[in-house]
Amino acid sequence: MSDVRPLPRRSIESPARDPRPGLSQILPDELTAWAVAHGEPSYRARQIAEWHWRRYAASAAEMRTVPARLRAALDADVRVDTLLETVVSPADRGLTEKALHRLGDERLVESVLMRYPGGVGCRARATVCISSQVGCAVGCPFCATGELGFGRDLQPAEIVDQVRFWARRLVAEGGHVTNVVFMGMGEPLLNVEAVLAAAAALTDPARFGLGGRHITISTSGVTPGIERLTALAPSWTLAVSLHAARPALRDVLVPLNRRYPVEDVVAAAGAYAAATGRRVSYEYVMIDGINDTTADATAVVRLLQGHPVHVNLIPMNPVAHTPWRPSAPGRIEAFAAVLRGAGIATTIRHNRGEEIGAACGQLAAERAGMPAPDVVRRRRERLEQEGAAALAGRRP
Repeated sequence: MSDVRPLPRRSIESPARDPRPGLSQILPDELTAWAVAHGEPSYRARQIAEWHWRRYAASAAEMRTVPARLRAALDADVRVDTLLETVVSPADRGLTEKALHRLGDERLVESVLMRYPGGVGCRARATVCISSQVGCAVGCPFCATGELGFGRDLQPAEIVDQVRFWARRLVAEGGHVTNVVFMGMGEPLLNVEAVLAAAAALTDPARFGLGGRHITISTSGVTPGIERLTALAPSWTLAVSLHAARPALRDVLVPLNRRYPVEDVVAAAGAYAAATGRRVSYEYVMIDGINDTTADATAVVRLLQGHPVHVNLIPMNPVAHTPWRPSAPGRIEAFAAVLRGAGIATTIRHNRGEEIGAACGQLAAERAGMPAPDVVRRRRERLEQEGAAALAGRRP
């Protein structure tokens, strides 16, 4: 029909090979208008939505209550699923699974499912960690995604469909997604509009329907992005990747610190907490002899004391191109004791799925091919020099 209106294509879409928008980023009223324009009653849009958001259909062919002609039209206009192929690697006796997703332009992104069995006074949880970009431009040297460099921003549907993939897998075993964390590949607040659209789809009762308090958005410190979130005052949790409180050291561990100094980041996060009533989480990767000293713990106390925060201490995942190792358990406990002694809520996290490359980007980096040995050697030498300078208080 010549008068059929195409589904809207948003300016935040990246130039993927397939120009069709993903169904996961189509708003309910837009889907209704599309169905009506195809000569169908409005309830057909609700049927499509039911298959997409409640039954997690991966294709139009699965939508058996939708007429064949409308399924064909849907395939012509949208991508029901933007993930073309997924390879899953299990670990932790099945409690952790990591997925490598192939997108329409052959790029690769990762997501992780972490199951937490219930116990006395504790309900079972299924947390999905998702990517917001192909690769990452921030370049934190302890992160495997930094090896890949930056590819492109993900579209909202490509972000949401990672969650739908795991929801489909969980529903087959009688479970469901309880939490979503934007903490996979990429810097979410450098793709802020797509991340906001994805979070809105995930928390919309008419779409995925997850409670806002079950969404966490992580950032390495993009102050304008934090301010954008603050203006919306959502119920989501903000997580800041801190990793060092001393500016010279954070310049090395989180290069974005040179653009957005850590003091400004903490101030912006404090404003978010004030606007939302939500405590901010701070992630701190523990690296042996680099950022795990008493002086580092004291610097964290000076930076965060008086703010409504919770600090997560995380042993570093070993990454081939770094000369560093995770901190010893006793060193982490001593670090935590300093923070707790100052009244800062602190949790020591234990890594999940180490045998499948739990660090963000490791599977994609392996598929893309590891850097040449001389490249790895030069990176390690540079990091040793920069780390030594930072420990001496000199900014690189």
